[in-house]
Amino acid sequence: MSDFINDGWSTFVAAATVLGLVLCIVLLLIAARRRVMAGDNTTGHVWDEDLRELNNPLPRWWMGLFVLTVLFSGVYLALYPGLGAMAGSLGWTSEGQHANEMLKAREAMAKVYAQYQGKTAEQLANDPQAMGIGERLFANNCAGCHGADAKGSKGFPNLTDNDWLHGGTQEAIEQTIAKGRTGQMPPMAAAVGTPQDVKNLANYVLSLSGSAHNSIAAQLGKSKFTACAACHGMDGKGNPALGAPNLTDKIWLHGWGEDAVVRMINEGKTNQMPAHEARLSPEQVHVLGAYVWSLSAGAAKP
Repeated sequence: MSDFINDGWSTFVAAATVLGLVLCIVLLLIAARRRVMAGDNTTGHVWDEDLRELNNPLPRWWMGLFVLTVLFSGVYLALYPGLGAMAGSLGWTSEGQHANEMLKAREAMAKVYAQYQGKTAEQLANDPQAMGIGERLFANNCAGCHGADAKGSKGFPNLTDNDWLHGGTQEAIEQTIAKGRTGQMPPMAAAVGTPQDVKNLANYVLSLSGSAHNSIAAQLGKSKFTACAACHGMDGKGNPALGAPNLTDKIWLHGWGEDAVVRMINEGKTNQMPAHEARLSPEQVHVLGAYVWSLSAGAAKP
């Protein structure tokens, strides 16, 4: 077992396990010795005037069951992991069993998913059975971050609107699910200038979407936007190839308002969605991608 930090702990666990089994046998042998007590085979304990405790031996069926239990334990420890770092003669591991069960499940579902191969997201979105599968895949793999209603929260994108950081095509969504995404904005304060310049720029960014802002500060900060244009574009509409968000809508993934934008300029942000290709088969990614696409496309659902 890989959990042991050194061989000493493995040896200790193995020795303690074997010693425990040996002690069980020894205690059984000691208890099995019948000793007649006080001539009448009683312990001397009396209740209710004449109720006496007899010193009878352990029942044979119980002793036999105890011996079988100890023998079973020895055989089990020889076949399966349990004696420290010994893997067991069968080579069983929980990881291997999980992988086999997943493989069997995928083989059982292969016929179901085969009918969806080559279909577009729009075609799948109009298939109630496919959307039912996609909904369950979403609940099990995506809802923990994006919410059961897929509307996300601060730091977790809303999947029901049309604001896609990396593109909203079927291919882009499947790529996101399978490979994951890392969104990164570096701290830009040094490139912008003084703290007042940063505040002015933040107000200009807010003005792009028509959000509440100081118009004078926004005018002063407009020239500083060149530091942001390389990723967000001069018009501030973002760049899906870089995962740079559109700044001209009112969708603020990490909070909105002057303080939030200033903090983003000063500190930057790294956001990551993990890859799911190890959890999901390509066929599952295809169906799940179509379901996610349907959430914002308004396609027919079951």
